[in-house]
Amino acid sequence: MNFHVMTLFPEMVTQGLSDSIIGRAADRGLVSVHAVNIRDYANNRYRQVDDYPYGGGAGMVIQPQPVYDCYQALAKQIGQKTRVIYLTPQGRVFSQKLAEELAKEEDLIFLCGHYEGVDERVLEEIVTDPISIGDYVLTGGELPAMVMIDCISRLVPGVLHNDLSAEFESFQDNLLEYPQYTRPEEFMGKKVPEILLSGHHANIEKWRREQSVIRTARWRPDLLETAELTEQEKKLAAEIRES
Repeated sequence: MNFHVMTLFPEMVTQGLSDSIIGRAADRGLVSVHAVNIRDYANNRYRQVDDYPYGGGAGMVIQPQPVYDCYQALAKQIGQKTRVIYLTPQGRVFSQKLAEELAKEEDLIFLCGHYEGVDERVLEEIVTDPISIGDYVLTGGELPAMVMIDCISRLVPGVLHNDLSAEFESFQDNLLEYPQYTRPEEFMGKKVPEILLSGHHANIEKWRREQSVIRTARWRPDLLETAELTEQEKKLAAEIRES
């Protein structure tokens, strides 16, 4: 899978994604991260890409021409219609479900805004998916783009050594992940739950499912509105919320 990032700070993106799982996946050719400097497409000697907003107001706005020319160069390079994600707090909130949808694409283009944003006319021309990573404001779109690339990359076959890891993580079936334990068997007087030492896989899976329901009801009850629960699980979640 190929990620193309339109940004004013390409080194921030490439360096931030060059290590750990994503870096190793890139080395193995499973994903690629291509950061393009929007300034390279400025049509002035000073490589200026921003200007004051019409109508007044604080800050600067990124001009449409360099963004559009940058996009056109990428589109020509990719050679096929590609979804363009604009990182903005005004967009659809990013989720695991959306990550699974985007992971099916061969290429994705990310547009990272900065200053007070990007000229609306070029957004209307090229953006297919305005997306937010949360209801707060950041300095630019680079960090949200990196968050999304990290999340989506984990869903690409072969990126995780154990492909089941992505299947059973948090937000699977809209439930938080169950508690995890490893050696030693006892730590600071706290023991690993006996069920996990039993070797009875059916009972272990049942316990894990119950723990996911309990943890979701306690920490993220909003997720339960769309989770598929049995009647017994609904009763368990209600008891947790009441307590």
